Amino acid sequence: MNLTQEQRDQILSEVKRFSSDLNLTPEQQEKLQTAFQAARGKLGDYMSEHPSATRSDIAKELSSHRDQIRQRVVNFLSPDQLKKWDAEVVKAKQFLGQQTAA
Repeated sequence: MNLTQEQRDQILSEVKRFSSDLNLTPEQQEKLQTAFQAARGKLGDYMSEHPSATRSDIAKELSSHRDQIRQRVVNFLSPDQLKKWDAEVVKAKQFLGQQTAA
């Protein structure tokens, strides 16, 4: 799936935020950006295949891939960085839960 400029900008913005929060090395930044691009591509594919998907459907799809995403970042984050990552995931789960309830 080809990403639009807006999607690439969103990914870059998230990578910068995570890089700052996690104090990532340049190599880790690159790996995280690649992971985000892959995740965004999978989500885009899902949305293309399911154009009438609700926010709840999308949240469930993201949830089904959560373990795969975590395994990917475990390979390049330090234990301290991973703790921060996990805290961000908890925040995201709470946010998505509130969004799907709305």
